[in-house]
Amino acid sequence: MSGFEFDGDKYKIASKHQKEWGNKIISELELKLHGNESILDLGCGDGILTEKLSQLVPDGKVIGIDASVGMLNETKKLEKENLHFFVMDVNDMNFSNEFDLIFSNATLHWIKYHKKLLVNCYNALKSSGIIRFNFAGDGNCSNFFAVVKEVITYEDFQKYFAEFQWPWYMPTIEDYKLLANGSNFKNIDVWDENADRYFNNADEMIRWIDQPSLVPFLKQIKDDVGGENFRDKVVRMMIKRTQKKDGRCFETFRRINVFARK
Repeated sequence: MSGFEFDGDKYKIASKHQKEWGNKIISELELKLHGNESILDLGCGDGILTEKLSQLVPDGKVIGIDASVGMLNETKKLEKENLHFFVMDVNDMNFSNEFDLIFSNATLHWIKYHKKLLVNCYNALKSSGIIRFNFAGDGNCSNFFAVVKEVITYEDFQKYFAEFQWPWYMPTIEDYKLLANGSNFKNIDVWDENADRYFNNADEMIRWIDQPSLVPFLKQIKDDVGGENFRDKVVRMMIKRTQKKDGRCFETFRRINVFARK
């Protein structure tokens, strides 16, 4: 997750489906909270969902962490007595016995080592505290991945990607169940979700491509002209591949949901 810098203002506009998933989880959590809990939001992004969590715990506290300064620039106006944000890589968190709930929405596919993540979350929770995660799993963004995997092999771009490491961890549901069941958590529930969707038009899909999907690839390309050419090629191929007769663009979104208790 560290090393990728995002534009929080652009992400806020482009993240409609991420917000939908997160709001659904928060609405389910609302029934289980008493109003005085401590909550940690991993990869809080622009802070919109973190702020909603803070409304559920007026007598508690909520902390949002994200590795991207650009994302957290959007959160300053949201801070209040029970809500604070910090620049911190999820991989580096070192909390102890501090939270009743650790929440994460549409972030943890950026974290490669979930065995370490689960240990850190376990340590950060109070006794009987819970984790509630939603992140991308196997089969996610199949069109985008097919396109970028092809484009990085083109002669104009090969030199930029000679040592490129795929930035995401999107396991199968079977693999993640095995990993979670090997942790110290109890009451573990891991389930998959088909969240495929249509973007209303090509412009809406392009905004999603720009933030956050293309960020790891453009970081590899050091010159502006090369980056612009790469982006234009990906965008054109994505529109051709995904746009339907009614103008909407289709993409696969496959999610892994996790609930577990300390």
